[in-house]
Amino acid sequence: METKQLSRVDLIFKPEGKEIELLKKKLNEDGDDFILELIDSGLKGRGGAGFLTGLKWKLAREAKADQKYVICNADEGEPGTFKDREILERVPRKVFTGMALCGHIVGATKGYIYLRAEYKYLAPKLKKCMADLNDEFKKIGLEFTLDIRYGSGAYVCGEETALIESMEGKRGEPRNKPPFPVTEGYLNKPTVVNNVETFVNTMIISEIGFKEYKKLGTDHSRGMKLFSISGDAVKEGIFELELGMSLADFVEEFGDGDTKAVQVGGASGFCVPRKKFKETIIGFEGIPTGGSMKIFNSSRSMYNVLHNYLDFFQEESCGQCTPCRVGCQQLLLGIEAVKRRERPSSYLDELMKLADTMKISAKCGLGQSVGNAFVSIIENFREEIVY
Repeated sequence: METKQLSRVDLIFKPEGKEIELLKKKLNEDGDDFILELIDSGLKGRGGAGFLTGLKWKLAREAKADQKYVICNADEGEPGTFKDREILERVPRKVFTGMALCGHIVGATKGYIYLRAEYKYLAPKLKKCMADLNDEFKKIGLEFTLDIRYGSGAYVCGEETALIESMEGKRGEPRNKPPFPVTEGYLNKPTVVNNVETFVNTMIISEIGFKEYKKLGTDHSRGMKLFSISGDAVKEGIFELELGMSLADFVEEFGDGDTKAVQVGGASGFCVPRKKFKETIIGFEGIPTGGSMKIFNSSRSMYNVLHNYLDFFQEESCGQCTPCRVGCQQLLLGIEAVKRRERPSSYLDELMKLADTMKISAKCGLGQSVGNAFVSIIENFREEIVY
């Protein structure tokens, strides 16, 4: 498996200034050509799902409708992730011009940023930036306007269809798929929903070209990624790194010398133990991440970590589907019963089966991903759960 050495990149937070110039240039080029470049670049969604960005834009471009929409998902609710907040604070023009570029390519004239409730303090600055850009779009002949919508603190609204339901004034619950948002999204119109970081990457590709972009990362994980690093780390904060590095290299750089586990991808990701650091690749060919990297040293109880995750999930489950609504509660009650020795340690095996069932039967990514942390922690740290 191809791996990259841990290397830092400085593209996302480069000073703003060229966005309108780049956008104006794209208005005079064939949209199909840029979609092919975007697909060839290998850019995948930076929110964690990893769908090819160029393919999503292609499907929305081909959809027939009198109105289309572009939505920036800024509902950064994954525990341990804080990269999108930093992007919106430092380079919001890159995000909004990326949305405008998407609008031009797919034929959308309206764009919304869906901002998580806890980030409302950013709204005045973002509104000013959007107002300025709306005027600049008119000057270059682009029919595209930006607006803002707010979440209410629901984790499930990070899922694109629950986000759309919320924007329409409904309860934030996932929709059945298909249809997908690219054909029937916001107000039942074709809609592109991309993460904050993804839109910035499209502007980077516009500037440096897809060939230069492909030099970063690996064949299966092109480009770079912002990592939100927290926990028992000697270096905490946000770092821009190439995809495809081994977790061993990552821990050597950021760990405190006593790292026993890394939670890759937040509460919905996988907990990797020390013995698997060398073989684990941070990327789509290994373990993908939306950005959260939580480092745990030997002083941490993995039972407490798992309990914290399950408590979070049972609270944030929207309750719409039974596998998630009941499953999250039963997993939490189950490990508590084992810890109190009211259930034998073998009961963990039954709970593992429940977690696997949730992966294939839950309606959306919330219920489907609960088993990631649960199974990986039980498999690798069972002794900490039992005793």
